[in-house]
Amino acid sequence: MSTAGDVDKIRRLTEVGRTLVSELDTEAVLRRIIDEAMAITGARYAALGVLDEERRELERFLTVGIDADTHRAIGDLPRGRGVLGVLIEDPRPLRLAQVGGHPESFGFPAEHPRMDSFLGVPIMIRGEAWGNLYLAEKQGAQEFTDEDEESAIMLAQWAGTAIENARLYEQSERRREQAERALLGLEAARDIADAVSDAELPRVLELIVKRGRALVQARTVLIMLREGDVLVVAAGAGQAAAAEGHRVSLSGSTSGQVLARGRPERVNAAQLQIAPSQLGVPGAQTALLVPMLYRGAGVGVLAAFDRGEAGEAFTIQDEQLLRTFAASAANAVAIHRSVEADRLRSAISAADAERGRWARELHDQTLQALGGLRVMLASAQRRSDAIAQEPAIAQAIEDIELEIANLRGIISDLRPSLLDDLGLAPAIDALLERRRAAGLDITSQVTLAAPFEPEVETTIYRVLQEALTNVVKHSQASDVRVNVEQDHDCVSLEVQDNGSGFGPETTTGGFGLAGMGERVYLLGGTLEVQSDERGTTVRATLPVGAGSPGSGAVPAPARGQVPP
Repeated sequence: MSTAGDVDKIRRLTEVGRTLVSELDTEAVLRRIIDEAMAITGARYAALGVLDEERRELERFLTVGIDADTHRAIGDLPRGRGVLGVLIEDPRPLRLAQVGGHPESFGFPAEHPRMDSFLGVPIMIRGEAWGNLYLAEKQGAQEFTDEDEESAIMLAQWAGTAIENARLYEQSERRREQAERALLGLEAARDIADAVSDAELPRVLELIVKRGRALVQARTVLIMLREGDVLVVAAGAGQAAAAEGHRVSLSGSTSGQVLARGRPERVNAAQLQIAPSQLGVPGAQTALLVPMLYRGAGVGVLAAFDRGEAGEAFTIQDEQLLRTFAASAANAVAIHRSVEADRLRSAISAADAERGRWARELHDQTLQALGGLRVMLASAQRRSDAIAQEPAIAQAIEDIELEIANLRGIISDLRPSLLDDLGLAPAIDALLERRRAAGLDITSQVTLAAPFEPEVETTIYRVLQEALTNVVKHSQASDVRVNVEQDHDCVSLEVQDNGSGFGPETTTGGFGLAGMGERVYLLGGTLEVQSDERGTTVRATLPVGAGSPGSGAVPAPARGQVPP
């Protein structure tokens, strides 16, 4: 015959069950189970152990009844050995009057509170053990009763149903969120793809960082593009304080390492080699760095900082989303550079063709006319003593010969025939001799082992020619050193003078530097110009192996170049 207490207990268990199955937060379900188990059975201590995927030990261990100081004194939480492990090996209820008397008992740690009575029941989900409910030290009695065991078993059954409901709900919510984010990602990718074909690069990069920031819920997102041996912030969204233009070294930064490895990284701000504040992102705590790759080549890095309001770490889903945006950004940069490179190449080809046309016209018309005039005057001198004795005629012949020599130099500068007929080294030697004849004291060393592609040879010649022209026209130098050498798969060129130099504002325009930078840019090389009151040094390095013209590589602007 049921007592009033039994009826109350059954009523409470029923009410608890209804509450549990309506709870959709797994953590809240677990805490409610422990609290109700203590209240219904009168246990002083309660714990809930969650099994790992292999169901061999406890992955989590939640406790009630032991304060924080005692927890710290006890040390590591149990993993499922001793009596606790009995329920893992044999998931059936276990009730003990003296837990220390069980053959599997290992005893308690030194700081562990005394526990005698024990009751453990498994929590099953779909016929498989999911975890265990542990109760210890029944208050006011020596051991747990049959009714306590039945109550714990009923509570564990309710718990299994409630936990499964909460897990299914959380999974469905995650899938819904993932589907929504995937849809938003596809829409954003579509918008970016549309913008790539219609908008300028800065507008496309701005769209990428804004959409990417919204999708991964980041406080700040930056795009850093590779320029030679540095990364330069090209666009930012969020809490970036004037981030654009900030530069970081490839070799001395985590972003550079990510680009070199070609793999994303999720890190704490403390793990970054360069503090986020140096990128215009103060106070960042976490970061997600994703390389921007185009056909296997590193274009730049997409960097996100601080997820959500709390600045928590980014997830694998965030990483996957940003990889899509990084690919879009890399494509946009590659397309932009390819279009600009085609424009530059067409412009330079047209300019070279125009130089050739002028050279032919000067040679075939002006030079021939001057030559004919000289022959006519010289013939007149031979036929007439009076003409031969006329100083003006002799001076005219001398002036014509001087202009013919000057014109031949101009024609050679416009389109050196030696470059076409004999190759780069003889053309450079002839160029240096002409500049020596113009009054320059040139010390030179030219070491070239093999012929190169015509575009490479033309670029080397034109850069050297323009650098020497600048020396003649602007530097007032008395001494010039020229060094051209080949080292494996690159050619380096250096022109150094002891002239008066020029200001920093001139390094990006005037003196032919723009044309030099454009030619070097098209070949994926580097151009540096250093100038002060002690003189000017022009250094250029051009690849002549893989990645040289014809390889399909998209060059990136390098340090000191004049970008398109």
